[in-house]
Amino acid sequence: MAELTTGDDGNSPMDGVQIDLISAERMEGLRTMEKIRLILDGVRDGNIVILERGLDPDEESKLIEVTMGEIQPDGSEGNGFTGIEIETYPGGRRDTSGILGRVLGKNEESKLTVIGPANRIETLHKDENFIRTLIRRR
Repeated sequence: MAELTTGDDGNSPMDGVQIDLISAERMEGLRTMEKIRLILDGVRDGNIVILERGLDPDEESKLIEVTMGEIQPDGSEGNGFTGIEIETYPGGRRDTSGILGRVLGKNEESKLTVIGPANRIETLHKDENFIRTLIRRR
């Protein structure tokens, strides 16, 4: 659930979207499943998670696999989880996993990854330098 905060006077509620910005250093010491739990726990709470450095392809595949196993489209437990939307900047990764890519030092890392609840986040525009996202209120 998005965090409900109060206005400057401490009384009036402000409805907003919580964004979790996670540094590369924070993710560096975690194993794959710990990273996935950190991301999915935030997204299941309705937060938008932004990773300073994206996941590697194996981790991203595992994130999608785990997400698919947790989807509850009809809210069978009261707060249906409809999955995630994930966008990475810069766009598509080049295939640098082969010998030639490693010899030439072409290890392109994602600079930013945005992950949010599928029913709340919509990518409006994406190119190699820019992501525009619409985040809907509940």
